[in-house]
Formats: sequence, structure tokens, C-alpha cells
Amino acid sequence: MKKTLALEAHWASEMTGLYIHIPFCKKACHYCDFHFSTNLKYRGEMLIALCTELSSKATEFNNAPAILDSLYFGGGTPSILNMEEWSELWKCIHQHYELKPKAEITLEANPDDLTEENLRYLSSTPINRLSIGIQSFRDEDLLWMNRAHNAEDAISALGKARQFGFKHFSLDLIYGIPGMSDEVWIQNIKIALSQGVNHISAYSLTVEEGTALHHFISQGKSAATDDEQSSSQYRILCAMLKEEGFLHYEVSNFAQPGHEAVHNSGYWSGMHYVGIGPSAHSYDGKTRSWNVSNNAKYMKAILQGSTACETEVCTDQSLYNEAVLTGLRRKSGLNIEHLKQRFGKDIKKDFKAEMEEYIGSKWLMEKDGVLVPTDEGMLWSDRMSSSLFITD
Repeated sequence: MKKTLALEAHWASEMTGLYIHIPFCKKACHYCDFHFSTNLKYRGEMLIALCTELSSKATEFNNAPAILDSLYFGGGTPSILNMEEWSELWKCIHQHYELKPKAEITLEANPDDLTEENLRYLSSTPINRLSIGIQSFRDEDLLWMNRAHNAEDAISALGKARQFGFKHFSLDLIYGIPGMSDEVWIQNIKIALSQGVNHISAYSLTVEEGTALHHFISQGKSAATDDEQSSSQYRILCAMLKEEGFLHYEVSNFAQPGHEAVHNSGYWSGMHYVGIGPSAHSYDGKTRSWNVSNNAKYMKAILQGSTACETEVCTDQSLYNEAVLTGLRRKSGLNIEHLKQRFGKDIKKDFKAEMEEYIGSKWLMEKDGVLVPTDEGMLWSDRMSSSLFITD
């Protein structure tokens, strides 16, 4: 228990991360509800705004200069930037932030952007981890999702990235796609494993309002998602990756030992972080803020010397509920004594009926004072945590 408490304290007080949102994409994937634009006309102005915000927010960390454990380029599609744009961005980062020697620096990339020319340049930068949006190794699925690459591009990109010295990869895969059989899903996983990757993030296809997929389904132009199919394919995924030695350390994330994502783990463990760019979020342990999800409004505010964000003060209730949510999504679990010390809540006593149900159903187990979701419990983590929230 003491080790777990010490680890939580380390993340909360020591870890600092920087997230930079690049809000541009070549194409709009039918399922995606992240903030992005396919209008690339204002990339220059956006880069100036990003650098301006990077400068202004550098002082928000408790140390000076800002010393980073992790840096994450997300989007959108950050791999869409050209070498000149990257050069300007790196110049600004190095001017205002310091990267620890072993800092994890992740770039989200699409396979079609990982050309030899781009990889040659990226290998000369501090980037040491690629998170590649594969989604599927079947062309039929990629076409249905309106992805910009095909299966051959995906495999080729991984091979070229290794040739240019990249060793740390995370692949994104999607299951529960209408028409994807369990056999096809198994083949997807086998191909991913054959590429020697050390991290896989896998997500159930969800239908978000406002997306093209939501429109297609509502108009009867596409089959709806199927919960039983998604559950079946999730269990297949867990079993196959466990067999290959992957740690299922978070609901959607699997890693070979030692290759867990530092940046994302920090989010789940209370790390302080600053978000740069439209829609980006920041957290300092007491408040959360988020930038407007609109490119024009973001650039106008930042370039006029104003802010583009809203802020809320975190209450004990919201922090408690978040601790429960993130704890039950991770194999590191939820420390019972930590909740008592921090919030004055005895989860086993206050939610006795729920605890008995989940432990009896073998969704949860208690180990050394920590509530840990089982492999099956990972599938029901959101249901469990929501029933354990404090509500008004």
C-alpha cells in the first residue's frame, strides 16, 4: 500500500506533461469527433498562434524553465506538418521548455504521412515514439472509415520507421466495425503482432452525434454497431495479447513490460499538464481549463494577446469521481486507503452492496488494499465506476 501511495504522490507532484494539438487532417474519418479541420489554408497563422500560446503558458508549471517528463503531439493529424513547420515549432519548444533526458516524446501519425522524406526528418528530432493510426489492416474497413491510407501503406510505414531508427511504436486498432467478423479481427491482431510493436491501443467503434457515421446509420445507409460483437472482439483481443506477453494496463491499452505510455498514464494518475492548441485541455491539480474547439476563434484570441479557454475549479466530488473512474480503468487499481486519506470516503463501507456485487461477480478483486479490475471487469469498468460516484 505504501508503494502505491508513493507512486500516486510521485505522479501528482512530480510529473509534468505538455500536449500540443495540431487541428488539421487531410480527410474527415467518418467516425471521428475530435476537433480538426480539413481546410489547410491557415496553417501558417495557426503555427504562430501555437507558438504564442507555448510561450505564454510556459510559466504555468511550478518550475522554471518548464521541465517536461512527456511531450505529446496529437490532433487532428500532427504528422501532416512539413519540415519548415516542424522546425519553427521545435524552435519555440526548446526556447521555453526543457525535456528531461528520458522524456517520452510521442507523435501521432497516419501511415500515409510516414514517407521516407518525412521519416528522415522526424528521426533527426527528439521524437522517440510513434503512435500510428492503423485502425485496420483490411482495405474494406479503411475505405468504409474514409481513411487516407490502405493496408499496404500501414505495413510499409512501420517497416520504413524501423529503418530510420524508431523503436517505440503504438498502433491504434478499432474493433466492433459493422461487417468485421471475429475471424477478420483475429487476423488484424495477428498482423499487428507480426510487426513487432510494443504497444497497442484498441477501441470499440462508437457512434458520436455529429459525425458522418451517425448520419449514415440514422439514414439507414450503414449498419449500426453491435454490442455483442464488440464485447466478443474485446475478449478475443485481451486473450491474444495476454498470450503474447502484453500487459493489459488500462481498459484500451496494452503494452509489453516497460513500454506503457508515460504521457497517457500521467493523465490517469493526476499528472499536471498544459494543453496547447484549439480544444486542448490543461490541469494544474486544482483547476481544469480547455481551449475553444474552433480554429478561427482560437487564433483570433491568442494572436490578440487574450486567452481562448474556459476554466473550472475542481471540487472534491469531481476529483473523487475521477479517481474512481481512472482507478477502475487501470490494472494498478484503486487504493482504498488513499481515497480515505484524500476524500474521507470509505468506498467499501459507503458502497457495500456494489462492492459485494462486483467482487462476487469477479469483476473486481481486492489485493493489498487495492481494488483491481479483473480481465472481465475491464469490460465493465465504466458501469462499475459510475455506480460508485458521489452525486448531488
